[in-house]
Amino acid sequence: MSNIRMLSEKEEADGDVEVTWIDQERINEFSKYNAKIDDLEEEYEKLKKEKEYLDDVAMELELADEDEPVRYKIGDAFVHISVSEATEKIEKDSERLDLLIEETKQNIDNIQEKMDELKKSLYAKFGNAINLEKD
Repeated sequence: MSNIRMLSEKEEADGDVEVTWIDQERINEFSKYNAKIDDLEEEYEKLKKEKEYLDDVAMELELADEDEPVRYKIGDAFVHISVSEATEKIEKDSERLDLLIEETKQNIDNIQEKMDELKKSLYAKFGNAINLEKD
């Protein structure tokens, strides 16, 4: 079955709106925010996975023998440290990750608010003639 239909007069008229320099600036700003939010969401997911990994390692360390040294990765090298030292370092790393996750989430929320404001003004002027939704 075909979804072809004639445009209503209102829909047809929507395409005749003139794009001013200010409108183009808003569209460009929206595009920049859209790219930035994609990057931030990717970073957010990466940080969450790293946090889950650290949580798993912390649980494994709880089961480890206190007398046995464990290998702890620093940069590209592994060093042997005690379980208590490793636990302490993992707790610090976990706290640091929590802060980064929260900061990234706040950045995403702030950019989303700005994008919503731009959407309102652009849709108010251009209606159906502009598509600002993600695919």
